[in-house]
Amino acid sequence: MLKRRQFIGALGAFGGSVILSACGGGGAEDAGATTSTSGASAQKTSATAKSASPNGAAMPPATSLIDGTGATWTLSGGVAYRNGAKAGNNYNVVLAMCFNGNIYVENTSAQYYQWTGSTWQASSDPRLGTTSPDGTTMPSASSIIDKTGAVWTLTNGVISRNGAVVGNNYAVSLVLWYGGKIYCRNTSGQFYANAEVASQWLPCNDPRTPIAASAGSFFGMNGHFDYTYTPAQVVSILKGLGCTSYRVGCTADPAQLNAVVKLAQAFQSAGMTLLVLLDLGLRDSSGRLLAGESAAYNATYGPAFTIANTLKQYGVTFYECGNELTRDRAIIIDSTNAGTKALDFNNANWPVMRGAMRGMIDGVKAAQPGAKCGVNFCVADVGASDALWDGMQPDGSGGYPKVRWDITTWHNYEVYGDIFNIGTDGAGPGFNLPAYCKARYGVPFFITEWNTGPEQAQSYRASYITSQLGSFYAARKTHNIQAVMYYVLDSGNNTFGIMTNGTALNPPYGAFTAFTSSHVDS
Repeated sequence: MLKRRQFIGALGAFGGSVILSACGGGGAEDAGATTSTSGASAQKTSATAKSASPNGAAMPPATSLIDGTGATWTLSGGVAYRNGAKAGNNYNVVLAMCFNGNIYVENTSAQYYQWTGSTWQASSDPRLGTTSPDGTTMPSASSIIDKTGAVWTLTNGVISRNGAVVGNNYAVSLVLWYGGKIYCRNTSGQFYANAEVASQWLPCNDPRTPIAASAGSFFGMNGHFDYTYTPAQVVSILKGLGCTSYRVGCTADPAQLNAVVKLAQAFQSAGMTLLVLLDLGLRDSSGRLLAGESAAYNATYGPAFTIANTLKQYGVTFYECGNELTRDRAIIIDSTNAGTKALDFNNANWPVMRGAMRGMIDGVKAAQPGAKCGVNFCVADVGASDALWDGMQPDGSGGYPKVRWDITTWHNYEVYGDIFNIGTDGAGPGFNLPAYCKARYGVPFFITEWNTGPEQAQSYRASYITSQLGSFYAARKTHNIQAVMYYVLDSGNNTFGIMTNGTALNPPYGAFTAFTSSHVDS
């Protein structure tokens, strides 16, 4: 598992700061800051000797500013200096301002940043106030401030961001700030979501509409087809955990498929839900990327048909098509990116991804028309999910086959961030991913893998289980979240598993069962 998720360490490194594209640089320290005790004392003395500049004082026209610590700021050649030294990584600055003792700068792209004491953080113009409350609409508000500090306005049915019209929009009757995203409704009643590439408006439903998922499969667990546990033991263990659903993967290899058949028989008798992962990929037996969309389609169609045709008689109705394929090294350009932009993905290889997904879905449906197929995504891969759903290439070109699924499935490990406020590309402002998917795709949402990191202590893991299940459970009736599947039942050690060789790992096991026993899946 560690090798499978090597990229998340790099992703996590960006989690605490914002990467600045035109003013600051992610994590660059203030070259003029002092770290010694004597330096700190001198700064305190300076702060008592100098009063902070008044709110709204700006350069220009002022020639200098004093912040709340007593430091002197100057502006020269588009660069902000603190006590005579360049403050972090900044450039293209057209305005510096003091507000409540803090220093803000505006760059040539009209983006504001605030100095935190060691780096720059994206912000709004402090004179306009903070980020608008969730659910703010125009009308009745005169403007909306998003998490980047951008100001959105609505004039004569047209939406503008920082004074510039956003893409092709007209006849807009409502603008909505919800779950960290901008949505709008036109005079015909159609809603649209604004993609991270701000010129794009993607059709969707009203994200505020609460949707309750079907009950009976919410508490779930991951496992493997080659466990030494018998199917009856797996069922018994899951019942003890309070789980009603189980995710297991296989290919069309007879040994794997036969093992899953035995599980399916046991689950059918127990009245429990089995989600079968079609563990099919984008590469041939030699590890080479498949040669185009048709080749990928053909390579996955046959095995998917075989799996579904074999399992349908044992009550299996849910299939997940592929496992983290958006994170294949041929598909994601930079694995530290969160995947919120279609441009995060390889345009030349994208047809292979699309072909494999289409092949798996079509293969299952040919064998079992009533089955429900899901497509798996990771981190914040809405750039990938949107492109597949709309038949788009990462370069923005369209008219390609659309990939439509019956359930949206996602992986959410702690390092990726809170799925209800997940960051864009590891550092940007967070958004509510399940709410966005509910609005865009209108199908149930499964979190098919979730856990903290393998290095965490068991006491930490127990607390994480309790807090995450609480968040997931609270949203199950509004965000169409039908199942959340913990990773994993038994990992052979204490890195991820909740038990080892039939013995419960506590306190995680106790935390899980305490929650399921006190919260009804109804």
